[in-house]
Amino acid sequence: MKKISIIIPAYNEEEELPLLYERLNKLMNEIKKYEFEVLFVNDGSKDRTIKIIKELRNKDERICYVDFSRNFGKEIAMLAGLDYAKGDAVIFMDADLQDPPELIPELIKYWEEGYDDVYARRKSRKGETWLKKFTSKMYYKVLQSLTRVEIQKDTGDFRLLDRRCVNALKRLRENSRNSKSMFSWIGYKKKEVLYDRDPRIAGKTKWNYKKLIDLAIDGITSFTTSPLRISTYLSIPTFIMLFIYFIYVIVKWIKTGVFIEAFQVTILLILFFSGIQILLFGIIGEYLGRIFNETKNRPLYFVNEYNGEKELNDKI
Repeated sequence: MKKISIIIPAYNEEEELPLLYERLNKLMNEIKKYEFEVLFVNDGSKDRTIKIIKELRNKDERICYVDFSRNFGKEIAMLAGLDYAKGDAVIFMDADLQDPPELIPELIKYWEEGYDDVYARRKSRKGETWLKKFTSKMYYKVLQSLTRVEIQKDTGDFRLLDRRCVNALKRLRENSRNSKSMFSWIGYKKKEVLYDRDPRIAGKTKWNYKKLIDLAIDGITSFTTSPLRISTYLSIPTFIMLFIYFIYVIVKWIKTGVFIEAFQVTILLILFFSGIQILLFGIIGEYLGRIFNETKNRPLYFVNEYNGEKELNDKI
């Protein structure tokens, strides 16, 4: 019997967990052909999340958990889920039930047909503001324009991955992670499944705009070096503009005998080139920061407890 691991990163999800388990339990009991493992990764929650997970495990051995020593972030929690998952395939989903568990049989169906990465693409996004939808759309456009790898649009982490995809992702151990880009980068045979995303059933989203901006920057800078070429792209039109402006000043002087005042030219040039320098220093700084973090070669996370046993962290 094949085993499927459902990986669920959890951070302060005490309100959602009972409803999530109820729907997952019903689904797993209906699907008799597979063995299931529901692996929660508690990302340093400060509420009763880990206590509720332990209570669920006491009554259902299919529930497993990894308890982090502190909050390391969702991207690291997803990697830890891959490290500890035992299934022939894994399914990522959020704890807030915006990703409907009832879609899982369809994901499994396409996996059995030979697809390695069956990803759920959102047809609609209920409960999200117009601004969030617009910025998400623009982000994917920018990211796609900067890379030659095809990026799945309107696609989150809700997907099924075959074991060979899991093994490939486990080899990618960088600090600045963006799983959505990594799913595309590793390749393999992919299949799209459309669904309507539901609003959160309880609680508040943990993703404010600052975190979303940080995630977008990580996605771009960890996935492509194209921004480093901005200096080249900016230099060409800059010199063209300066050349045209120089011709304009000469022609104006020949016709009217009046030059533009020197202090005006100086101020404009200082402002123009200062803006370009600040932009480029910011881009270079982002990449230098990532190089700094990678060269420290620290473990990506530490585990406090795995299924009730204290971890020594010697295998990470």
